[in-house]
Amino acid sequence: MKNFNDKNIHNRVIRKPDWLKIKLHNTEEFSFVSEIVATHGLHTICSSGKCPNMSECWNRGTATFMIMGDICTRSCKFCATKTGKPLPLDINEPVKLARSVELMKLKHCVITSVDRDDLDDGGASHWVAVVNALREKVPATTIELLIPDFDGNTLLLDSIIASHPDIIGHNIETVKRITPLVRSRAKYDTSLRVLSHLADKGVNTKSGLMVGIGEKDDEVIETLQDLRNAGCRIVTIGQYLQPTKAHLPVDRYVHPDTFAAYKREAENMGFDYVESAPMVRSSYMAERAVQKQKTGLSQLTENCKSCNR
Repeated sequence: MKNFNDKNIHNRVIRKPDWLKIKLHNTEEFSFVSEIVATHGLHTICSSGKCPNMSECWNRGTATFMIMGDICTRSCKFCATKTGKPLPLDINEPVKLARSVELMKLKHCVITSVDRDDLDDGGASHWVAVVNALREKVPATTIELLIPDFDGNTLLLDSIIASHPDIIGHNIETVKRITPLVRSRAKYDTSLRVLSHLADKGVNTKSGLMVGIGEKDDEVIETLQDLRNAGCRIVTIGQYLQPTKAHLPVDRYVHPDTFAAYKREAENMGFDYVESAPMVRSSYMAERAVQKQKTGLSQLTENCKSCNR
C-alpha cells in the first residue's frame, strides 16, 4: 500500500500547522473538575501527560484519572509523565476516586496509571480495588481501564478481568519497528499478547497509537491489522506532540486527510469504533465508543427480533 500523502512523510518543519492550534478557555466546569481532583489528592493523565485536550475535556466535565501516583518506573521517550522511584500506594485512593466520579456525575469514567514495576503484582490488586470501589459507589457508571502490560503476566491480567470493567485498553503506542527505540521496557509483541488474552476472555478491548515519530503509513496500517487480529475492537490514532525539548522530536505532522484515510482503513478491518484525528488521544471522547457499541448492539438485537417474527 502506498503512503496516503507522500509530501507529509518528508515534512520536518517544527512549526505546528494550523490544524494543531488549540483554543484554551476555562469555564466554571473546568474549575469544578480541577477543584475535585485537587481536593481528593488525585492525579490525571490530562495534566501529567500534558494532554492538549485537557481544557476541552474538563470543560465537558470529564477527566481521565491516573492511579498509583504520578511517578512511573519506566521512561518512554514520548511520555511526559515523571520517571523515578514512586511513592507508596495510597490505600484510600480507590474510595477517593469513586467519590470524585460520583461528584462529577460521570456516566463513563476512564482510569489509567503509571507503570509500577516496583510492586510485586505491578499494582494489579490496586486496579481491582479501584474497580470494586467504583462499582459500589457509582454502579451505573461504565468503567474503562487503560492498563500497563504487566510484562504479559496473564495471572495479573485475569485478576483485573475478574473485576469486570466495561472496557480494558492497552496502548500499542507505535509501530513494531519503532517500538524498541521509544518504549523503555514494553515490547510490541507483548502488547499484542496482552490484547489477545483480554479478547480471548471476552473483554471489550481498546488500543491506541500515535503517529509522527518516524513511522510510515504502511506500518500504521500493518499495526492496525495486528491490533484487529488480536481481537481489539476500539482504536484511537493521534498526532504525537513533543512534551518538552528533552523528549523525542516530532518527525512529521500528519495531515487530517491522512488521519481520515487511517480511519477508513480501520473501519474496513472491522473495528467497532475508530477515533482518528490529529488531536485524538487514547481517552479522547471515550464515552462515544461506548455509546456507539450500545447502539450497534441494540440494533443487532432489534434485527434478530425482526428475523424471528
